[in-house]
This record gives sequence, C-alpha cells and structure tokens, in this order.
Amino acid sequence: MVRRVVWGCVVAVGIALPGAARAQQPPYISELPGAGRPVDTAATAARRQRLMDRLGDAVVLIPSAHERSEEAYGDYAQDDDFRQHNVFFYFTMLEQSNAWLLMSAHAAGPDTVVLLLPERNPQQERWTGVRIGPGADAARLSGIPYVLGMGKLDSVLNAALARGVPIYAEQDPTTQREPLLARLRADTAHVALRNLRPVADSMRVLKDAEEIAALRTAARISAEAHADLMRAARPGMWEYELEAVVEAGFRRRGADRLGYPSIVGAGVNATTLHYGVNRSQTKDGDLVVVDAAGEYAQYTADVTRTFPVNGHFTPRQRAIYDLVLATQQAAMDSIRPGMTIRHLGEIARDYMRTHSGDLCAPGDCTQYFIHGLSHWIGMDVHDVGPYAQPLAPGMVFTVEPGIYLPAESLGVRIEDDVLVTENGYELLSGAAPRRAEDIERLMAENRGTNVQRQRAR
Repeated sequence: MVRRVVWGCVVAVGIALPGAARAQQPPYISELPGAGRPVDTAATAARRQRLMDRLGDAVVLIPSAHERSEEAYGDYAQDDDFRQHNVFFYFTMLEQSNAWLLMSAHAAGPDTVVLLLPERNPQQERWTGVRIGPGADAARLSGIPYVLGMGKLDSVLNAALARGVPIYAEQDPTTQREPLLARLRADTAHVALRNLRPVADSMRVLKDAEEIAALRTAARISAEAHADLMRAARPGMWEYELEAVVEAGFRRRGADRLGYPSIVGAGVNATTLHYGVNRSQTKDGDLVVVDAAGEYAQYTADVTRTFPVNGHFTPRQRAIYDLVLATQQAAMDSIRPGMTIRHLGEIARDYMRTHSGDLCAPGDCTQYFIHGLSHWIGMDVHDVGPYAQPLAPGMVFTVEPGIYLPAESLGVRIEDDVLVTENGYELLSGAAPRRAEDIERLMAENRGTNVQRQRAR
C-alpha cells in the first residue's frame, strides 16, 4: 500500500516567537514531485487577513487532519487516504497532517501567523515518503513567514493566551478529539473559547478566484467523464462496469479522488436517490442514473446524467426526461444576484406542476420530485451556507430536479453545477450533454465508430 506524499505548513502569530530559527532542508525538497498542489500564497494570505480583520483582537487556533490508520479504522483499510480538514485547507492550501495554524489578530497593530509542523523523521520517510518540516522551504512554499517545530506549540500558545483575548477554534466532530482543544474547553476560568466555524463558514459561501478555478476544473473533469460513459455504455453492462468507466475518466483527467461515492442505478435502481450498491446488470431499455463527480484540489463537483443504456429513449422516457430538463432550465433562467435557492426551488416546482399534463396522472409530477432542487458545493459536496441567503456573484451550487417512478422502473435526475455571476450564471458542468437528442447523438456516433472499426478488421 502506497500513500501519496503531502506538504506541511504552519501559521504565524502576533506574539514573541520562541526559537524561530529556520532549519535547513535538503535542497531537493522544494523540487519534490507529487507532494501536493502548489499553494496560491496570495490567496491564502488574503483569506487569513479577511478572517483576522473580522475578528479584531483574537487568537485563532486550527489543527490539520491526522492520517488515517488501520488501528483507528479497524481491519478494513481499503480507504486510508489522507484528506485535509476543510478549514485548515482553506487558510493554508496545505496537505500536511499533524500540523497547527496559529493566528494572532490585533485590532490595532500587525497581525501574525505561525505554522507548526512535525519535525522530519528520516526513518519514517522511508515508509511514507519525504516530508517537509519546519524551516525555510516550508515558509517559502506556504507563504507563512514563521514555520516552527511542533515542540514549540505550547510556548507559542501560552504567549498567545497571555494576551487575554478570545480564542477561536473549530468545535465540531472533526476536532473534538484533539487533546489540546479539549484542555482549552475545560479551562473556562482562563480561556474564552469560541467556535471558529460560523465565521469561517460564512467566508466560504462566497468563492474567491482560486476556489472558482478549482471548481471549474472539477466540474469539467466530471462532465467530460460522464460523456465518456455515455459513449461506452451498452445493454448488459453491469452497474459497476459503468462506475469504473466514469471514475477512470475522473482520474485520467487529474482528479485527486472521488467527490463522493458514485451512484450508478439502472432500471428500478434509478428511482432510489442514494442507491450505492452498483451490482445489477443493465437491460435493453433501461434508463441509467449516474450521480458521480471527481474532486480536484479539495473542491468537488456534483454531476448527474440520465441516459438510455441502449442509446435511445422510449417515448415515455423522453417525455419524462424533457419535463425534468425543462424544469431545470426554468430554474437556471431565474438565477441572478438577489434570488435565493429556496425561491429557485419554488420556481422549479411551479414549472413542473403547470407543465406535467397527464404524465403523472392522477396528480402532477411534483409528487415524484421528492428532494430539494439545490445545494451548495465547494470543499464538501453539500457545502456550508444558509439557503435563505440571497445569491451573490461567487456562489456555486447545484440545480437538480428529478422524477422517480418505481412502479415503472423509471427514474430521471439531471444535475448541474452553476456559478452565480453579475448578470446571471455560468454553467460549469456543460461538457456532458443535457438534451435528449444530444445524448442520443453522442451515443449513436460512438456506436457507428465501433461498427466501422469492426468492419475494418
């Protein structure tokens, strides 16, 4: 089992820094391939400064994630890959485990940031790969001027606590087990501990340029892989074969991992929203719902396409599909600053209700639209943010109506990712066809190419 190498980072604090000498690193460290994506040091510095400006006089303490271990996760270590905590990543873009970021914000005077990293362990690196430790290379790669060893954490923190200002730290399940934070929570007589998440989450709702670039890439990678799958699909393929095709498309285009477990449901399985078994065999005439996306630079897309495994919609399938697509487009056409996601959901349901005809009689098709229209995306597939908040440029979310008819083994969901702009929206996931005729054309073209290749043999 091989783990990828990750970079480490530390944040500086506006206090007297003990032992801030810069340790020398081997010169090849800065050239090390595969050690995580380059950090946009200007973007992370701007995020840290925005946070400190909002807090005034305060200290911020943020832990990184820890590497998963077989001991912690039992005997089933199929998924032991490291993934950084979102808040730590947001303020550093670093994929280092067992690190801390400490920021000391001042209402008047300079703010300081300190990054605390584990010291290098050459023997361990023979197993896990070369890491970067405290010193000049880490400061340069992270854009954080002070990068100290973890042995300095207590002294740096004590100096910060001596200021007598509130301490902001994450207080959620990802950090509850950190002994240092547990100690601070218990010391109510001397520490005013506050939850950082509401402030950090409110910042993350509006994506900056670096985040938008990552989401554009994640959505393009995901949508192009869905198009790969449409070209490859044939009746008789197993759902897990379809899953393998789309996931290979993500990784071939540079995705770091899956954004979430892939949903590949054919026939009646397409009517189960979070179907995840992916073990049934497709049959001629089945519609297949594929809800799958890749993650790039810790940002995930969320894309769903529905297509006929044989390349041709039946009239009934086409009628339901076209209603779902038109409902999605009606909602998209209403996206603009000032609108809310809740209102978009009402628009979508009103459209579906008034255009159902007798497709879902008795009653209209909204009775089979059994989930919400949209959710935020970002570092999580269901990202942070209130749904009553008015839309503003820089927000990114899904638009995903659906109709599910288990009695007919017929399910349709179409899900796309959109970025709110000054005048409307940008469709991020348009590389996968949405219109039924475009899906059929893509699937037919590939079949024709395969026939020609077989004849040439």
